[in-house]
Amino acid sequence: MLTEKQIREIRSRFRIFQSKIYLNTCSQGALSDAVEDGFHDYINSWHEQGSPWETWVGRYEEARTAFARFINASPDEVAIVTSVSAGINGIASALNFGERSKVVMGEFEFPTMGQVWLGQRPRGADVQFAKAQGNSIPTSAYEALIDRHTLIVPLSHVCFKNGFRTHVGVLTQMAHAADALLMLDDYQDCGTRPVDVKAMDVDFYVAGTLKYLLGPPGLAFLYVRKELIPSLAPTVTGWFGQANPFAYNPQHFELSPTARRFESGSPSVPNVYGAMPGFRMLQQIGMEQIAKHVEELTQALLQRTRELGILAKTPAETVGPLVVLQAADSAQLLRVLAQTGIVASSRFDGLRISFHVYNTLDDVETVAEILKKNIHLLTLAPTSVEEHG
Repeated sequence: MLTEKQIREIRSRFRIFQSKIYLNTCSQGALSDAVEDGFHDYINSWHEQGSPWETWVGRYEEARTAFARFINASPDEVAIVTSVSAGINGIASALNFGERSKVVMGEFEFPTMGQVWLGQRPRGADVQFAKAQGNSIPTSAYEALIDRHTLIVPLSHVCFKNGFRTHVGVLTQMAHAADALLMLDDYQDCGTRPVDVKAMDVDFYVAGTLKYLLGPPGLAFLYVRKELIPSLAPTVTGWFGQANPFAYNPQHFELSPTARRFESGSPSVPNVYGAMPGFRMLQQIGMEQIAKHVEELTQALLQRTRELGILAKTPAETVGPLVVLQAADSAQLLRVLAQTGIVASSRFDGLRISFHVYNTLDDVETVAEILKKNIHLLTLAPTSVEEHG
């Protein structure tokens, strides 16, 4: 486990904690001195050299290698894209909706996942949603839909609106048993624990840098299992998706033999410079230690909310990083928290509190005390309502 001294040292590198308690990494990671320095490095290279494209492309490839190492993939299996939406669209454009036309996903997916695949309906996609039971989706709901007509199963690892963690291993086996593909969206978890795409046996994996990877927006990564790459020809492409981007021949079309074929236009160089220090910081701390710390904070908050009788949307056994509490007035609750220097977020009737390595048990206790004083803005668990009645 990380010591209190180590956590304080990590926290001191994020200026926002000088004035606020930051509990909104599920929306945007806090800015560290290392990431800020990364942007300054980019600006300095621009000032001093004007257009050092060889240097910039070299840094771009360093980011590919860094992320590949982060998820236990090879660099040739990783595409650098501007957003997770761009990565998903690249895969969707490369698939054929013939005899296998079904796209099976849960109704807890982030909107872009549903919208990208619904956008494929004119090409023959038959999009079907596994129904939730309360704040979870049972694997049986997927099992009822996945069959020999299923082409792909897109899956969020952690739900953005309630913190529900999907049973990835079970659903991957289920999809592959039907010869269907599986795509994992790990945006709400990547950066809080070790990732091994080979062990998970997923076909596609997407994540961005702006949340738990502690980087800027405008940069994301797409993993494509190497055996699949030659069979997928995206129609969403561009010059950086070609075998030789610098051939400058508009009459020649030759996709890269690697996952780079899913890239399109000029790389987001400033964001690459900003993202690299985030990777380094997480790896220096150690992903196993980060995961244990995040789980400790998550369980501490859930224990305090149980004591207060607050209804949590997130399962009690969760390992984090996202905890969602049901609120009677989430907008007002956010305003109250903001007035006390606490940054959180909400979705629908849920107050979202997310933890990362820079948060502490003192943060948990502080937010719990604010919730206690504003219990009328939250929804109480049924047993608590009876006790208060």
